[in-house]
Amino acid sequence: MECSIRKWKTEDSAALAAVLNNKKILDNLRDLPFPYTEKDAEDFIHATLQADETKTYVFAITVEDNPIGSIGVYRKDNIHSQTAELGYYIAESFWGRGVGTSAIKQTCKYIFEHTDIIRIFAEPFAYNTASCQILEKNGFICEGVLRSNAVKNGQIIDMKMYSLIRP
Repeated sequence: MECSIRKWKTEDSAALAAVLNNKKILDNLRDLPFPYTEKDAEDFIHATLQADETKTYVFAITVEDNPIGSIGVYRKDNIHSQTAELGYYIAESFWGRGVGTSAIKQTCKYIFEHTDIIRIFAEPFAYNTASCQILEKNGFICEGVLRSNAVKNGQIIDMKMYSLIRP
């Protein structure tokens, strides 16, 4: 299924809250509030619209201009200033339909064409095989397992390190 990426709009807050008010999605992300409210969504959208556009690239993932997820690339600093971290999520009703693959492809293409970033990395939880497969479909290489790298929902978990280098 094809999707598009675009900047978030303030009027997207209800759709964003609906997507993120899902424990299955939140269990695969860094800690966010649950339940996820429209106010939480408004705060996130406001922050993305105010962010430094040379360091933070956050897009709504849309189908027919309706937000069904989010994808962001966050530039690191100092000696890692040409490296950036990728994060994303998709509404559960769109899982397994190619939306994540398409969104990552579009986002990485945008980053490599419009910035000096040379390396994009992602750190999915090791148990999140779907996310790992999406990254691999986009040419990301698994560089290893980060053992006992996070505590999520009271559990110590491994993460994987994936990267994509500018062609």
